[in-house]
Amino acid sequence: MLTLGISGHFDLLPALYRTYMHDATACLVADGELVAAVEEERFNRVKKTNRFPAGAIRACLELAGARPADVDGIGYYFGHDLVDLGLANFQVANPVQPVRWGVDLLRDRLREHFDWDVPPDRITFARHHLAHAWSSFARSGMADALVVVMDGRGETASTTVYLGGAGGLRELRSYSVPQSLGQLYQDAIGHVGYGFGDEYKVMGLAPYGDPARYREQFRDLYALRPDGDYGITPPIPDINPTVAPFYEAGFRSRRAGEPVTREHRDFAAGLQETLEILAMHVLAHWARETGATRLCFTGGVAHNSSLNGVILRSGLFEEVFVHPSSHDAGAAEGAAIVAAARLGRPHTGVARLTSASLGPDLGRPDEVERRLRAWDAVVDVERCEDVVGATAALLAGGAVVGWAHGRSEFGPRALGNRSILADPRPEANRDRINAMVKKREGFRPFAPAVTPEAAADYFDLTATRADHGFMSFVVRVLPHRRGELGAVTHVDGTARVQVVTPAANARFHELITRFGELTGTPVLLNTSFNNNAEPIVQSVHDAVTTFLTTEIDVLVVEDFLVRRRGPVADALDDLVLTPRPVTRLRRDWRPGEDATGEVYLDYSFGPSAAVSPAVFDLLAAADGESTVAALAGGLPEEARAELLSLWQRRFFVLSPRR
Repeated sequence: MLTLGISGHFDLLPALYRTYMHDATACLVADGELVAAVEEERFNRVKKTNRFPAGAIRACLELAGARPADVDGIGYYFGHDLVDLGLANFQVANPVQPVRWGVDLLRDRLREHFDWDVPPDRITFARHHLAHAWSSFARSGMADALVVVMDGRGETASTTVYLGGAGGLRELRSYSVPQSLGQLYQDAIGHVGYGFGDEYKVMGLAPYGDPARYREQFRDLYALRPDGDYGITPPIPDINPTVAPFYEAGFRSRRAGEPVTREHRDFAAGLQETLEILAMHVLAHWARETGATRLCFTGGVAHNSSLNGVILRSGLFEEVFVHPSSHDAGAAEGAAIVAAARLGRPHTGVARLTSASLGPDLGRPDEVERRLRAWDAVVDVERCEDVVGATAALLAGGAVVGWAHGRSEFGPRALGNRSILADPRPEANRDRINAMVKKREGFRPFAPAVTPEAAADYFDLTATRADHGFMSFVVRVLPHRRGELGAVTHVDGTARVQVVTPAANARFHELITRFGELTGTPVLLNTSFNNNAEPIVQSVHDAVTTFLTTEIDVLVVEDFLVRRRGPVADALDDLVLTPRPVTRLRRDWRPGEDATGEVYLDYSFGPSAAVSPAVFDLLAAADGESTVAALAGGLPEEARAELLSLWQRRFFVLSPRR
């Protein structure tokens, strides 16, 4: 049986693009096996998009060699009651919109994009936490386990506890939305200048702070109760409950972009400690209550790898599994499993998921070479007989390398197929990549990728069994190795380790091994191949664009080494300028003032920038076929620099002439 799982929304208004029904994804499950999975953000280049995942669906079908008619059923990652309630509320707020229900809109989108008329009885709206739970339990390889889903919210719950076994999943307890640990964390990070999707940044900031400073204030926000229960201070109208006691203690919130102070670091540390206390309170109770020795932990909170490290070190379980896509993208997979069960094919055990390489590849070798050589005006392309050995030598010599090969990874972490790599030894590499490549805060840590043969020589993986191949756990770097791993050892002596096996990623394992032979350190710094403006790269074009708009030294795409030939500015006139589907322009004129122009990206929290009249006119004329020279002729130097700056921030696309 072939079932398609979907997350995301139905393209009603741009304002809904990111914050509602986010993490748009498609997954294909064939007879219980996950055969293809990719998030829509990899195609529309909008982080955490919730646009209907047409590109992801198309990619999954192509990967499986399937047609829409081959799909037996479709699963959606929320129950129909919540979906329809949200749509009804949307219609009340936007009365010009006709009343439409979820099943109708889903069928409309499939007809629109694929000419695919799906019978309503082939569509399943899965309960959100049940979808999460199945995605984790089905890939864990465990015959039985405690399965805990912890996120912002499902339909009516924020945490749900299941017992998994041969008979499927049995719900033991759910925790209400007002008890949401995911929502508590998300709301609180706003006070240190972060917002939707930034929880991982605050997790990285927390080790720089002292949780004791605001411990009393955080403890006033919750009460631990018997039997794994707890309460969180109920909201007071017009007052965020996480604010008042902290302000009384002298805390002041940070706006985005402002300096991070000691107070903000201490707040982050207290918040992380609070999450760990409450989550462990739940897990400890249900471990005792059920006697379960294995845990599947999933939902958005399960991407808090510091918490996951605490779970390992607690010794509560003999084995822990965290799905590489525990956020809402993974729930799409679970929805496909639930759909198959509803159609008469309940899930039965399969082997543990060992690789997240489930997305599209970069194309055939001749296609990759053609796409790279199209950029000949700005890059040199060299086919390399031993690209792994050449890359290992470049890394050992101090180069920062963009590395793209094979199928893209499913989930928010680059695991060696779409990665930026560097020598993990010099501490300066951390600061260099944060500032010059990723263009982000200096406190953000990087992950070490290590061979299984060397992992125990560098890291305390604890006595609890876990799959460390997905960067899901923060563990301690052994004290005598911390100086050797200066770029990947966090301020508290920990690291979010990735253990790379040949079975999971043979080429990446070979690269780490070859680097170790040259340097004596079989470890690489591994971070996602993107800048601060876009999701992880998917295609050859994405890889080249990110290479050219950062200070990565060398790009490696499959068997090709790519180096800069010269500044992009020198070839700008011959590049084709294409607006993105979400690119918008607007002019503002007020009496007595000159008109001003602005370019912006049309989705919630999308960026905007003021533009000069010359650049405004150029962007307005862009048609996706004409070069910059054809559109603007002799563009002044100031305007050329402005145009390149806007390109680096991804307001539009530059590409070679076809």
